[in-house]
Amino acid sequence: MKDDESHAVLNFAQGLGHEARAGSGDHAALRLWLRMLASTTQIESDIRRRLRERFGISLARFDYMAQLYRFRLGLKMRVLSRYLMVTGSNVTGLTDELEREGLVARAANPDDRRAWIVSLTPKGRRVFEAMAKEHEQWVLELLSGLDARAVQRLHTGLGALRVQLTRRQQAEAAD
Repeated sequence: MKDDESHAVLNFAQGLGHEARAGSGDHAALRLWLRMLASTTQIESDIRRRLRERFGISLARFDYMAQLYRFRLGLKMRVLSRYLMVTGSNVTGLTDELEREGLVARAANPDDRRAWIVSLTPKGRRVFEAMAKEHEQWVLELLSGLDARAVQRLHTGLGALRVQLTRRQQAEAAD
């Protein structure tokens, strides 16, 4: 992207969403946070809309199925709740809905009579694979305005941020 194009894009982005709350005199870290929040919100909103329109499914249900897809043998509902960062009652509600549709199966945990293990059914795996294929294309499309170097720089920078945040949280937990 040429410098004049880059400045035009940055100026346009300044007036959008969460970023409108930050002024040029604010700290760069605050402006970055608001830009990340605005970008994430915009992408998530688009993905939610597309999932609803194309598959009649919520992002929460897609995320639930994505976690189970990664674990062929299933997950304890408590572990699934932790991965999804939602309450146990949310996971129970989603499990009830998806089980009625034949997309997930719930089985007693042989090691703990109080716990259930949830897994995708063969139908659930097929349905998720179809959704995941389109989801991937949507993400590629939404980020297609960035060249490969920009994507790699963002990925690397955000990875460094995650490491720093994780270390900070671990240090705070140890205190």
